Amino acid sequence: MAVADAPLALPSGAPSHDGKVLGVFTRAQRTTGWRSWITGVDHKKVGIMYGAAAIFFLLIGGFEALLIRMQLWAPRQQLLSADVYNQVYTMHGTTMVFLVVMPIGAAFANYLLPLQIGARDVAFPRLNAFSFWCFLFGGIFLNTSWLLGGGADGGWFMYAPNNGVLYSPSHGIDFWVLGLIITGIASMVSSVNLIVTVLNMRAPGMSMMKMPIFTWMTLVTQFLLLFALPVITVALFLLMFSRIFGAAFFNIDDGANPLLWQHLFWFYAHPAVCIMILPAMGMVSDIISCFAR
Repeated sequence: MAVADAPLALPSGAPSHDGKVLGVFTRAQRTTGWRSWITGVDHKKVGIMYGAAAIFFLLIGGFEALLIRMQLWAPRQQLLSADVYNQVYTMHGTTMVFLVVMPIGAAFANYLLPLQIGARDVAFPRLNAFSFWCFLFGGIFLNTSWLLGGGADGGWFMYAPNNGVLYSPSHGIDFWVLGLIITGIASMVSSVNLIVTVLNMRAPGMSMMKMPIFTWMTLVTQFLLLFALPVITVALFLLMFSRIFGAAFFNIDDGANPLLWQHLFWFYAHPAVCIMILPAMGMVSDIISCFAR
């Protein structure tokens, strides 16, 4: 697909719509005000929006943590019922891991990485904006379950058989599954974008060995995401088919193995520890090395 800096003259007989040649992208036009945040593709603004969204979900996760601690304040507390406590516990863990810690890393990566390697922007600015809005929609969709019967209640790790319809008949886990699939798509798109940016858009003279440590940690993190996310996505699709269409992937009564979920889940969740901590370690290393000179 061609990209034009300015509108092209319309050739005779060329397919067009409103005087524009079809099949040719024009570069995003500079906008101001609130529209620049909604429709913009600038990596700095996308990074700021990632950070703002992470803070928003942090408030939600923090409120859920407060409810948990208030319930455990004293024996026989009646603030939350057993079912609601399980829902709050599950949604708190999910929110903090998938909607707070990981997007904070994405916020710093989007804002700082192109600046550190001397790139004008990321490799695919439109995909960068798409990944943010996909993440935001997935996070909101996941929390919509509170308004439609209650949140997921199987723990943030969602072990089988607790994730089945027999033990969790409400639609909370269905929202949980679809919400994480959507946010996973956003993370995979973003990881490809940042990998291509680092490998192909470094400034002249900047070799891989000359990159800042934060850029290196971000690159390693994106490779981890790229290899780990498809596995948890497959597991989420299997769980969705099990709950909605009655497939037997994790129910031992149907001859399946509930440990399959644990293997698939932790194939992602264990590298997720490195995914969450490596960008922070890269930032600390860059800051210490800079101010220790």
